[in-house]
Amino acid sequence: MRDVYIVATDTAEPLAPEVLTEAFAAEDVKLVFGEEGCLFSVRAEASRVDVKFEPRLTSLGWTPDLLTGTPELRERLENAHGFYRVAFEPGSPQPSIAAFEALWTVRTILELSEGVAIDVTAFKLHSAVDVEEITELDFDIRDHISVHAQPLGEGERNNWVHTHGMAKFAAPDVEMFHIPEDDLAAAETFFQELCTDLAFGQGPAVRQVISTSVGMGFQLLPSDEGRGNLYQVDQEAFTGHTQGFVSVVSPEGRHGMSDILKHYRGRFEEETEEEAKTKQEAATRLLPIFKGRYMRKGLMEPLAFLVRAPFEVHPDGEAGEPEQELLWVEVVQWDDDNLVGKLVEGGTRTTEWRKGSHVEVDDSQINALAVAREGRQLEPEEMEQLLQLERPA
Repeated sequence: MRDVYIVATDTAEPLAPEVLTEAFAAEDVKLVFGEEGCLFSVRAEASRVDVKFEPRLTSLGWTPDLLTGTPELRERLENAHGFYRVAFEPGSPQPSIAAFEALWTVRTILELSEGVAIDVTAFKLHSAVDVEEITELDFDIRDHISVHAQPLGEGERNNWVHTHGMAKFAAPDVEMFHIPEDDLAAAETFFQELCTDLAFGQGPAVRQVISTSVGMGFQLLPSDEGRGNLYQVDQEAFTGHTQGFVSVVSPEGRHGMSDILKHYRGRFEEETEEEAKTKQEAATRLLPIFKGRYMRKGLMEPLAFLVRAPFEVHPDGEAGEPEQELLWVEVVQWDDDNLVGKLVEGGTRTTEWRKGSHVEVDDSQINALAVAREGRQLEPEEMEQLLQLERPA
């Protein structure tokens, strides 16, 4: 058992046993109070989540530097007086199931007492709404890990990129070396794919050479072995990062990973004004037949209709200036000039728009269109050909 989440609340008094008993009432769950120093323990047939409570008469008055979260969440933590420590055995009964059993306990506490959740393994702050969405929406590894980049030595290709948060899935955190500044976003995307597999117990074994989704090979080495052949790197740089890591290296054991990352770079190239204009003009021209073809979509037809629109985000908190992020939405329902859809990937700047969230989009907001068949996005010419087929006379 290890502490993975902390729920910081406004009150220094723990929730009463009768309140907790009612909130956790379920046929397959047993609530046990007062054992092994716990306030309560949530026990099911194959899982156990222990909760301890610590009161503070005075508020923290500070937020640990490593924690990431909005200014509002940081302020709530600083003023907290009660702390529920949520512990479980990672990996039991299964990696993702164990973590989500604990998250449901966190969610229930936050439904009963206002506060903020801390992911101890990933150094993340979550609001009650965040936790509700994480437990309800599509799994997104970005909710569960943090990716840090730290310079090691001098030069352009000197970044050590590594994750935090995989311990909750009984999996190692991953690291890569010699990553240039321009490849940090590509490395983060590669880590997201790898860590998603590891979180579901489907990742590669140590020293097993495996191919990425774009066909390039890599292997994982224990960190002490992977770091052993780094040139002119002070090992003291890894203080606090000596346990629970694996290094991503080439099949030959080298740290040069540019071949793998080059296939992820294109996702982060900024769209030019000309490209944006071309997509907007195509969307305006094709929208009527795009909508018509969606309406004629067969029940078993393996097509996904996607639209792109701007969404307001607040990377500096509610008090900061809002910005816009372009996000793709899979259409679920279309009525008149308004559609309901599901976010395909979610926002990259904030957690305001999570993967799987249902959103509304007005037709006037749409600035790009796409169609996917059996998971493959069609090229623009293929899409237009599909839309033109079987048009009503």
